[in-house]
Amino acid sequence: MTLRLFGMLFCLFMMPVLAASLPRALPVPGGIAVVDAGPAPASGVAPVLTYEGNRVMVVNDDGRWKAVVGIPLAALPGIHGLDSESGMPLTFAVEEKAYAEQRLVIEDERKVNPNAKDLVRIARERERINAALATWDDGEANTAFILPVPGPLSSPFGLRRYFNDLPRQPHSGIDIAAGAGTPILAPASGRVIDSDDFFFNGNTVLIDHGQGLVTMYCHMSRIDVAPGQRVAQGEIIGAVGQTGRVTGPHLHWGVSLNDTRVDPALFFDDLEAQLANRK
Repeated sequence: MTLRLFGMLFCLFMMPVLAASLPRALPVPGGIAVVDAGPAPASGVAPVLTYEGNRVMVVNDDGRWKAVVGIPLAALPGIHGLDSESGMPLTFAVEEKAYAEQRLVIEDERKVNPNAKDLVRIARERERINAALATWDDGEANTAFILPVPGPLSSPFGLRRYFNDLPRQPHSGIDIAAGAGTPILAPASGRVIDSDDFFFNGNTVLIDHGQGLVTMYCHMSRIDVAPGQRVAQGEIIGAVGQTGRVTGPHLHWGVSLNDTRVDPALFFDDLEAQLANRK
């Protein structure tokens, strides 16, 4: 069976887990706020809205403009506002959320305490990754996701992480424990923004799905796509591996909205149950 045919069959198998037209609203740090921005006439142009200086996704949902806003993990609880060209006040409330702690042992000490040469490489790679995550495309956003791989959820989003007892940044995606070599599918159509072998993330692909929605795939054993390439939902983009800073084979899957890392689970009705049913 060819990889393309495998991808098509796997995509059909995964189709029942399509998300609704919009991700689930959960206005907490690392979550998503869906804000009503007024009537959306059939021939109307979507309003331009920004949050903390970043443009946010605005879609027509049953005749109403809806702003789909990624909320940073560092956001404080309380009332937050969107800025608009018209000056129309739009606010939403962010609720408090506490994330669990995770402690991992990394055998490669350089992946915890990089040397001077490593730090130069890391800084250069971080610029590339940040630029990709900040991508904006005015085209229609593709938010109805399928799962990129089957397998149980090994690390949820937002964990306060410690590597070899040293505190590090919170977990900005989810880890799916799939076997090495498992094909990784594009969860929605889009354009590959960047791909490379990065120090911490290993073999990595970033895909733009429109209006500030970007997905990221890390620790891959191989990459099957190239920057600039258009991919269809369900197309194979590479395979699961254990490159970069890892403790075993898995897929780290990140989702970014308005240059803000958010929980990928919000693009599904019940992500953990769907993953558990596809081991």
